[in-house]
Formats: sequence, structure tokens, C-alpha cells
Amino acid sequence: MIIIVCGAGTMGSGIAESAARAGYKTVLYDVSSEMVNRSKSSIEKNLEQQVNKKKLSADEKILTLERLSLTSNISECRGDIIIEAIVENIEAKTALYRHIAEINESSTIFASNTSSLSISAIAKEIPNPGRVCGMHFFNPAQVMKLVEVVEGDQTSQWVTEKVTDLARTMGKVPVTCKDSPGFIVNRVARHYYLESLEILQNGIADVEQIDNILESAGFRMGPFRLMDLIGNDINYAVSKSLYEACGKPVRFRPSPIQADKVKQGELGRKTSKGYYIY
Repeated sequence: MIIIVCGAGTMGSGIAESAARAGYKTVLYDVSSEMVNRSKSSIEKNLEQQVNKKKLSADEKILTLERLSLTSNISECRGDIIIEAIVENIEAKTALYRHIAEINESSTIFASNTSSLSISAIAKEIPNPGRVCGMHFFNPAQVMKLVEVVEGDQTSQWVTEKVTDLARTMGKVPVTCKDSPGFIVNRVARHYYLESLEILQNGIADVEQIDNILESAGFRMGPFRLMDLIGNDINYAVSKSLYEACGKPVRFRPSPIQADKVKQGELGRKTSKGYYIY
């Protein structure tokens, strides 16, 4: 089976690394050759770290890299499962899938890594919509185990089963859910971020105090450190999407603090500045 991953950002790179490590021939595509080169270096570095930690043998590293090819030529995106991990914009995602549909078989599965957009809405724009589903990984994808397999209104049962099996063979823990705003995790976790931002905005506590308190309560990472890891642009986009999809309830209203962070380009670790300086 050939896995195509579209989007060589942090998430796409992690997904491609996971697929190649699991034994699949994997193609990582991005329209930007610069992103492709950066992703190659990142994956090689990650694998070398795993070797140094004795979590991966030197031979396994070599085999993983042999299974992985990177390209900025979309005509090379021919495979059995296409995993899309590009910008969180429905027009961009559907345009990519329509283009790729022209060069692939009608049975090729299209799995979107969207964290908040409607799988049913994406599928409506794609030929053979029954082959479209969600495959939502969490950052960093090569480490985090959970994968949400999201069924749209028209998703075929065999597609759900195929993608669920793929997640398991990649060493993940798949959870199947129906298409709904935020799916499971982002719907539940949204208040972890929004309430923390509300506390900050009201001057009750500062960023570090909030993070330290929640980490001492058992959370592995405080909300602001986590938002910096995810990327404020991505986290804010999910909040906006969920807010709109649920009819603009106050409880899901995006924070002006985070909106300003995005406007200032302070996106977190990837820009060396977010709520913290890196």
C-alpha cells in the first residue's frame, strides 16, 4: 500500500514519518520545495534522536528513509490513501483533493487531517464522496497515539475500517466518531484553552501561573505551553470554526488575546515567540 501525505509542515512531516516507520511506502508532497527540504531534515533529525535513545535501530532508520520520498511535484501523488495535512481552509483542501482525484483511481481513499472542518462538507466537493473521511492526528504526530477517524454523512464503512486499520498498524490508537463540530477532542478541550485565556484577560493570573497550576494538578502541559506547541494560528482557527459551526455560543467565543497573537505573528514555537519566548 502506498501512502501519500500532502503538506510538509510539522503535522504532515510527523504523519509521513509514522507511515514510513510502520513499513509503508510513503510520499510526502508540498507545493513548496523549501518546505520539502526542511521536512526532510526534520524527519532525519527525529529518526536520529530515536536511534540515540535506543528506541529505533540504525537499520530501521535506514529502512524508514528508504520507504520515504519527498516531492513538490503533484503528479507523483498517486497512492492508495491520500492523507491531507495542509492549511485549515476548506476551499484549499477541496481544491487539492479535486486535483489529486484526477490522477488517482476512483477507489483511492481521501483522509483529511482537519481538526475542525466538516468532513461531510469536504466530501460533497469530491468525486465519489463515500471514500472521504477524517484522520485527525495530534501534534507531534510521530509521538502522539490518538487518532480520530471521522465519518462524514457519506463515508463508506469499508473506508472507515481501512483507515482505522491503517492507524493501528502505524502504532496509533484510533477512535471512531461521527462528523460534528470539533469532533471529540477539540470539542471537549476547547474550554481548556478558552477558560485559561479568559482568566488571563481578566487579570486573575498570568500565563506561567496558569500553566504551573494546571500542570501541578496533573495535566502534562499547561494550556499556554500547549497552544505554543500546537501553534496559535491553528488553535485560533479551530476556535473560530467551532464557534461558527455551533451557532456562535458565548462558551466557544474565540479570545481577543489569541487573535492578537496571530495578528502579530506570535504563533508559538514555530516562530520562536508566542506566550513564551523560545
